[in-house]
Amino acid sequence: MAAAHRCTTTDMTTLPFQLPLIAILRGITPSEVDAHVDALVEEGFDAIEIPTNSPGWLESVQRSVQRYGQHACIGAGTVVQPAHIDGLLQAGGRLMVTPNTDPQLIQRAVAEGLLVAAGFATASEAFQALRAGAQMLKLFPASIHGPALVRALRSVLPPVPLFAVGGVSPDTLASYLSAGCVGAGIGGDLYQPGQAVQTTREHARRFRQAYLDHSA
Repeated sequence: MAAAHRCTTTDMTTLPFQLPLIAILRGITPSEVDAHVDALVEEGFDAIEIPTNSPGWLESVQRSVQRYGQHACIGAGTVVQPAHIDGLLQAGGRLMVTPNTDPQLIQRAVAEGLLVAAGFATASEAFQALRAGAQMLKLFPASIHGPALVRALRSVLPPVPLFAVGGVSPDTLASYLSAGCVGAGIGGDLYQPGQAVQTTREHARRFRQAYLDHSA
């Protein structure tokens, strides 16, 4: 599937990638990013997020897009200002992940053709993000709110893709999926700054298997 299809939703229920686990490489450097993204893609991951508070994040996004833009949806996380959108577009990224629901930021990103996963913590924030045009929602931090909130939200939200982000582990992933999430954004339990590539690979394998076991 080409990058344009992987990173575009045709309606509110369509997933933009095949494995709904967004790999969050917070703290990664441009000199490390190629090897870790290689490992993730080889393990079946096709959604990669490099947060804007990572060293040289723009270069890392650009390198990842050049290397895997035809195979994965590459973008930036912790997008909280217009300059981040400018940089993301310049780097060729297509995925924008936010920790909040700034309507102006979401509206601009959507107008620029970006796929937006907006972070929220309440039903009011979720609906605000959807009104602004966000195609996906990100419950953050999920570990604080838990699967019970996911279940309650599903009773009032439209069928928009909902991801659990923040403290999700291979052992807890199934509980969020059962509650109504389509997937998760995975950070600290997948990647820690400076860790070996093999460790990233092993963690990715565990998460993917946890997802597949639940989906079987």
